[in-house]
Amino acid sequence: MDEGNSSKSEWRKWPGGETQNQAAGGCEAELRSTEKMKSGLGWIEWLRGWWCSIHECLFQRFLARHLQNPLPLPPANELTCIVTGTTSGIGLQIARQLAKAGAHVVMAVRRPNVAQDLIKQWQSEGSGMHLPLKIEVMELDLLSLDSVARFAEAWNARMRPLHVLINNAGMFSFGGPQKFSKDGYEEHMQVNHLAPALLSVLLLPSLIGGSPSRIVNVNSVMHHLGFVDEEDMNVVSGRRKFSSLVGYAGSKLAQVTFSNILHKRLPAEAGISVLCVSPGAVYTNVARHLPRILHTAYRLIIPYFSPEEGCRSTLFAATDPQVPEYCKLLKSNDCPVCAFISPDCRPGNPSEAAHDLEKANKIWEKTLAMVGLPSDCVDKLVGGYEVRCRYGAH
Repeated sequence: MDEGNSSKSEWRKWPGGETQNQAAGGCEAELRSTEKMKSGLGWIEWLRGWWCSIHECLFQRFLARHLQNPLPLPPANELTCIVTGTTSGIGLQIARQLAKAGAHVVMAVRRPNVAQDLIKQWQSEGSGMHLPLKIEVMELDLLSLDSVARFAEAWNARMRPLHVLINNAGMFSFGGPQKFSKDGYEEHMQVNHLAPALLSVLLLPSLIGGSPSRIVNVNSVMHHLGFVDEEDMNVVSGRRKFSSLVGYAGSKLAQVTFSNILHKRLPAEAGISVLCVSPGAVYTNVARHLPRILHTAYRLIIPYFSPEEGCRSTLFAATDPQVPEYCKLLKSNDCPVCAFISPDCRPGNPSEAAHDLEKANKIWEKTLAMVGLPSDCVDKLVGGYEVRCRYGAH
């Protein structure tokens, strides 16, 4: 753990000066550049993204060789943690290990009955060791923004502090057709970005009450392959051809850029750290549903993590005592990105696209509009004022 805590990464500085289009001048050149930016990644960015993804997959076990499994956690008896998507994979292990460390864990899930069965199983396993687990279940469906808003309203109404929000639940419908939620948004974008963004903002009052607190977004190295057109978040304009990879990678990049702006807009006195983490290549239900040839290659070539190993970066981000200081350092240095933790529990660096503050601000504004929140919602909530959302009881 000391090795992971002491390591620092070289953060890219935010580039200044004029863009190439401004230097070259001319409306025609600027128009061509704009259209290119709306169409997708350039080939250099595309190759860089694949290199980052392949490098992490192939070398993750070597880079994380210093980590114990399971990851030792500090006592968490005073922590209240909400974790989304806890009935399988990484989320299951996150909830289980936090509960074993003494935390009060809220399993925010779409299928409460499955979560209740898991709790009974864990209680039975711990009964002989006199380890009562403080776990409860609350229903949350990320494909319904109404459900997200109702969940936040129900939790805030308790007037209880929240110390850690872990946005773990996500989806990657590999090879599947483009689908839309009942709210009208592409499913990858809603589950991986819009719903967690809405949940994070609406729970700010409880997170401020639990300060120092943390928002931990389980992201992916695949965000390096992502591209987000804030005018076409649903990928329906025809400028880009939709695929499950386009939907997934774009949604993960949108999550990183939104987290960057949230990190910058939250004042230091609010005491909330915002982080994104990469769990690495983990053998979960997503991998099991790959086509047979890819499934075989995945198991034979990639030194994948088990869910227990894959949850280590998230648990580190949620509990390590040095993380808030690292987040404060980034904020004081006016870094354009929030903390990004790699699978080896070291500070990492998100993609070049994530450093584009102008683009990130546009995605921020578009996201708030899509989830029915006013543009000044963070300032109001931090100031103790009520914010009305288009979704939920209001």
